[in-house]
Parts: sequence; structure tokens; C-alpha cells
Amino acid sequence: MGGATIVVPNLFFALSLWSAARSGRASVARFLVGEFIKVAATLALLVIVAGAYRDLHWLALLAGMFVALKANLFVILIKA
Repeated sequence: MGGATIVVPNLFFALSLWSAARSGRASVARFLVGEFIKVAATLALLVIVAGAYRDLHWLALLAGMFVALKANLFVILIKA
């Protein structure tokens, strides 16, 4: 669940930036609004997960979040 709270908002943010770039409507304002929505969605998903699972194992949730956040670094280290 922890990884999904990071991956899902990042996926939608990347898709919105990609579609804006393809249509020629990319701007700094669009990026900042998208980033704000991504952070808000991440926090909202964390609240939903915490509310839905009363006996949540917080260490596992945070570990999943950490791995999802650092996945790009792991890929770079493996490729190098």
C-alpha cells in the first residue's frame, strides 16, 4: 500500500505533463499546479489507507513508500 500511495499520483502527474508537452500547452504554472495536486493526492491516499486499515503496520507502509520514492536511484545504480 505504501508504494501505491506514491506511484499512483506520480503516474497521473507524469501523464498530465506528457500530454501537455505533446499538445504544446506545457508551462511552469501547469507544472506547479500538477505538483501540488500530486502531493495532495499522496497525502489523501495515506489518510485513506490509515483509515481503512486499523491494524496497519506503519513500518511496512513507510518502507514501501521509501522504496517507491528511491526506485529511480536504484535503477541508476544498477545501470552504472
